Amino acid sequence: MAELATSPRYRAYLDSLTAELDRIMEIAQKAKAKGYDPRPEVEVPIASDLAGRVEALLGYKGVAAEIRRLEEEMSRELASLKICDAFVAGKFGETKREDILDHAIRTSMAILTEGVVAAPTEGVGQISVRKNDDGTDYLSIAYAGPIRSAGGTAQALSVLVGDYIRRLMGMERYKPRHEEIERYVEEIKQYNNIQSMQYLPKDDDIRMIIKNCPVCIDGEPTEQEEVSGYRNLERIETNVVRGGMCLVVAEGIGLKAPKIQKNVAKMELDGWEWLEDLINGAAPATPAPEEEEEEPEENEDTPAPANWIPPQNNRLANDTVEIADEPVPLAAPVKTGDNT
Repeated sequence: MAELATSPRYRAYLDSLTAELDRIMEIAQKAKAKGYDPRPEVEVPIASDLAGRVEALLGYKGVAAEIRRLEEEMSRELASLKICDAFVAGKFGETKREDILDHAIRTSMAILTEGVVAAPTEGVGQISVRKNDDGTDYLSIAYAGPIRSAGGTAQALSVLVGDYIRRLMGMERYKPRHEEIERYVEEIKQYNNIQSMQYLPKDDDIRMIIKNCPVCIDGEPTEQEEVSGYRNLERIETNVVRGGMCLVVAEGIGLKAPKIQKNVAKMELDGWEWLEDLINGAAPATPAPEEEEEEPEENEDTPAPANWIPPQNNRLANDTVEIADEPVPLAAPVKTGDNT
């Protein structure tokens, strides 16, 4: 790590901080060694930069030096992808395919989140290799609730990292079944009713994401509710709503598609051309099932008040505004003077 250029007075100040930290850590370690606490060592690792924080957070020896080298040559987003090459090359001692995939994806997440949140350790659950119907292998990443702390951009880029490393490992893309796609649509809408997400994609946008995403975005059960349809599916292990998956699909890929597209262009990755249609709102519409029209009974409905405004004619009914780069829905009354 390059030495910070400072005045002698400021350097003395920084050195005094370091010396005091070392003294306090020594006292804490002696206290821990007495055995009164569950763990005999100080649980807060000391790190001086991003690379050091990532290595201390995950415990993968040697990754700090590789991260520093990459950050001198490229942006942080690209470094989070290129670190996968080092794992595949066996620089850090992993030999099993599952370990390489797991460690590479968590390290990339830690780089993207600057090693200061729990997302890489607690927001990513099991990373596994599963089978498509044609017998080929695909990558599945199970996200948990704490993935929320990563933010939409890091959530989305973690999927791109998964695509990048599964190519390096010679694995095929995820090929979803029809019932799995419809399960995602139902489950994401149900999760939004429970937690009220920042952004809820349209049904056809969700279908487009799942059909085209080369990595299976799975999740651990996080809520108290179960889905009512598309239950007991062979390749989805639970009927309980998976909050982490919903966040990554909706607030990650759905909301941050433009940022994914920029990184795809930098890395010259193919297979993500569908993002253009997603961004432009050009997802193919799924034909709705025909419903029989019921003849209204006489005097069934009470006449609407004279000041009632139909929602489709209400300019604000479905409007949103951008605040701090996030969409915020606007509420609007359905009749004059209504405040509900």
